[in-house]
Amino acid sequence: MNAPSPLPPFAAIVVAAGKGLRVGGDTPKQFRDWRGKALIRHSVEALRDAGASPLVVVTAADARAHAAAALEGIADLRFVDGGATRQDSVRAALEALADTAPAAVLIHDAARPDLPRAVIARLLVTLGEHAGAIPVLPVVDSLAVAGDGGVMIGKAERETLRRVQTPQAFRYPEILAAHRTWAGPTDAGDDAQVLMASNGSVALVDGDERLKKITFAEDFMQDPTLPAFRIGQGYDVHRLEAGEELWLCGVLVPHDKGLSGHSDADVALHAITDAVLGAIGEGDIGTHFPPSDPQWRGARSCRFLEHAVGLARKAGYEIGNVDLTLICEDPKIGPHRPAMRTSVATIMGTPESCVSIKATTTEKLGFTGRGEGIAAQAIVLVTRIA
Repeated sequence: MNAPSPLPPFAAIVVAAGKGLRVGGDTPKQFRDWRGKALIRHSVEALRDAGASPLVVVTAADARAHAAAALEGIADLRFVDGGATRQDSVRAALEALADTAPAAVLIHDAARPDLPRAVIARLLVTLGEHAGAIPVLPVVDSLAVAGDGGVMIGKAERETLRRVQTPQAFRYPEILAAHRTWAGPTDAGDDAQVLMASNGSVALVDGDERLKKITFAEDFMQDPTLPAFRIGQGYDVHRLEAGEELWLCGVLVPHDKGLSGHSDADVALHAITDAVLGAIGEGDIGTHFPPSDPQWRGARSCRFLEHAVGLARKAGYEIGNVDLTLICEDPKIGPHRPAMRTSVATIMGTPESCVSIKATTTEKLGFTGRGEGIAAQAIVLVTRIA
């Protein structure tokens, strides 16, 4: 699979200055864990992966420590103190971008963690013809207008209504000018309304149900529509050659030959990686780490497996157990099994009791029987994160 096409240059603002306490507890929701990492980190990583630069994060002044911890390791972020309202916070972030004056800016709520790249692409393309673009979804239910006492007094025409999501995309000069010239109270519903007040054109593009806003405590519970568990299998083969190192399960095994491949050719970790990716429907190892890409030449295969496990957690799953079979005549796996088991468990972040490593031969038959290579077969169970 080819790498995604690069998107037009854009900056991004992630608004995370709210109290976010409707979910309960003392920690604002944007800094609480969701699917294995802080809620805010999901959208910040998605925007960074899509090419956002600069990327501004707006937080309450007294929440800066929470934000720094939640986003640790993500380089080149700008932090800005938020204001009394969301509109004040966005204005502060837009002013912070004045030194770079990007052509386009995406403004996103930290409470919408699952941000598809396709939505970002649709928004940026639309800015070629409009000063602003927002992702929307149709209203599918009938709508009633409520009066005093909870009595229906009319209906709204759903055909003309849309559910608005973020990120909202704007040409930077226009949205900055719109905020600077805003004359009303700083509590506009969203930035599209600010732009419209300045006669800016706001286009509607297709949103995505994945952009659901996390609002209440039950939203932090795992999606009940996800299967409780999923299973994936992986298989890989590498040739044995003189002069190569023999890496199996992340362990360097002494041997007169090693496995040949673009990376370190760890056939065991490759099979497990494919099993994890298969369990969550994310293709195979070549999809994510193409052998044609020189950056993976000689790379340690533990990086591939760590990536796959991270994708599983992002999808809402953790590792249940791993069952690996190595197929070779030589070397003998038994003496190295404990170290291999420890290594795999460490890489995957799972107890050793959940890792099984076995070995078998083909009774001198086939390429493994002739000592030409080693094969590996893995089965992985992933379970829905509670």
